[in-house]
Amino acid sequence: MSTTKIAKKTFPNWIRQPWPSGKVVEEVKSLLGDLNLHSVCQSAHCPNQSECWGRKTATFMVMGNTCTRHCTYCAVNSGRPGELDLDEPANIAEAVRRLGLKHTVITSVTRDDLPDGGAQHIADTIQAIKAVSPETTIEVLVQDFDGKREDIARIQAAAPEVFSHNIETVASVFPRIRDRRFTYTQSLDVLRIAKELSDGHFIKSSFMLGCGETEAEIRQTLIDLKEAGCDAVSMGQYLQPTPKHHPVEAYIAPEQFKIYEAMAYEIGLGFAVAGAFVRSSYRSEALLESDYAKARRERKDIDPHAD
Repeated sequence: MSTTKIAKKTFPNWIRQPWPSGKVVEEVKSLLGDLNLHSVCQSAHCPNQSECWGRKTATFMVMGNTCTRHCTYCAVNSGRPGELDLDEPANIAEAVRRLGLKHTVITSVTRDDLPDGGAQHIADTIQAIKAVSPETTIEVLVQDFDGKREDIARIQAAAPEVFSHNIETVASVFPRIRDRRFTYTQSLDVLRIAKELSDGHFIKSSFMLGCGETEAEIRQTLIDLKEAGCDAVSMGQYLQPTPKHHPVEAYIAPEQFKIYEAMAYEIGLGFAVAGAFVRSSYRSEALLESDYAKARRERKDIDPHAD
């Protein structure tokens, strides 16, 4: 296994995506505006807007679009957030109903200004969706809540089908691109706690490639995630949102992503996806539709206490 960094930094031709446009895209954008909702698709400059919005799907970002932390890779605004919109859970549930979503992702900015980091607000959003659309499955992608077990418990008690918290990068790069209040160890602890509190919910994480990591460090990160209780992982290419953000150290070739995806399965993760445009919530429903998920459900039918 090579420990050298991949040095290819020339912008490759495979990093190309169409600008989001079309009737359905405008319909989703209009709906978000009508209900005063935020989408991480817009706030994080996601390259998959055209594809996902064209399929009438979106990742909803709750608690505003201003984060109390500042990570050098992230395009979401940082600063002092406003008051919580108490109508937001019901509005997101209404958006899910109008769009007829079978699956949705709920994420948020980090809110250190709130006593519980917004855990109850997220739980309320999950429950509001379940109330109007019981068949809709939900992935929740959350911050670290400073590792507080009681806040993570609030989320798991709302019973999202997938609990996700992103490790974001390998241990050596972590301090360079993450706000100092995040730590690699604490992110792993969040996943461990979520697994302990899980009642059959899937545990998932994600990290970026092209930030200066080595192949050996990628392997170690996958091992760390597996040992922390992760069922699933996604890996994608880091793209610099603006010149002020952390630079791209390397562009990973498509065939190399396939190697890393195979590596995740070799290590024992149940579901893995890797590619240039893969993001945390990209094709999120694929995990629940996977053979791994089907096998888990079958085991649960045979033994209700099986994990």
